[in-house]
Amino acid sequence: MGADISKLTVKHNVINLLQVTDTHLFATAKKDLLGVKTQLSYRHVIDAILQNQQPFDAVLATGDISQDNTPASYQYFAQHIKRLNKPCYWLPGNHDNIPLMSDALRAEGVLADKYKIVGDWQIILLDSQLTGSPAGYLAPEQLLLLDEQLSAHPDKYALVVLHHNVYPVGCKWLDQHLLRNADAFLAILEKHSQANHVLFGHVHQQLDKTYAGIHFMASPSTCFQFKPHCDEFTLDSSAPGWRYLQLYSDGSINSQVWRLSNNDFNPDLESKGYSYSG
Repeated sequence: MGADISKLTVKHNVINLLQVTDTHLFATAKKDLLGVKTQLSYRHVIDAILQNQQPFDAVLATGDISQDNTPASYQYFAQHIKRLNKPCYWLPGNHDNIPLMSDALRAEGVLADKYKIVGDWQIILLDSQLTGSPAGYLAPEQLLLLDEQLSAHPDKYALVVLHHNVYPVGCKWLDQHLLRNADAFLAILEKHSQANHVLFGHVHQQLDKTYAGIHFMASPSTCFQFKPHCDEFTLDSSAPGWRYLQLYSDGSINSQVWRLSNNDFNPDLESKGYSYSG
């Protein structure tokens, strides 16, 4: 893995990040989820990132790394993320087993740090997992961590990262599983004028939206996508993807979503859902 991002010498006053999310990996390459072999689609995404000329200094893995909660699934994630030769920081999604995830990724050198100061920015990763539920919740210690970090560094712009969506994204079935204490989260951000950007996963679609005065960004999964604006569970034929972010010294963020150019990973569009395992 690459060096810790906090040791980064910021070039041209820009911090370059890569988001990879919702890989839903199994222990074996033969397993598929909703018609997509998730190990293969993830590997193809890593291949495409390596082929790109887009620079990045660190990777943010924003949850639902495993689908079957096996050590082998997390080891597979780490094996291929290490090919990028950059530090990778992770947080859990609703499908992840946190103790297993923590042990397996630490053994592979994937970093467990949840906040970093880099240049004019701090990056804060939060655990929004609610045990036994696909919905999100920030426990009191997570809210305290957020408030304390923002209070300790009022001179640093903040990128706050979590798995779950904070506001309804327009998919009725999916919005049942958003962050349950979103008001408490937003109240902390409102106290700190430097905290204007939130990055998340969970929704398997590209979103860039200002909500409650905050810039929210979500990114495609590395496997299958959820079709936007659907009341019932509906898959989309869009290709697997990832996001690049550029954090500037004036507090602004520029970002772009990329997708695999050939769509070899069409899901079963007739699927009516999949089981939650958490």
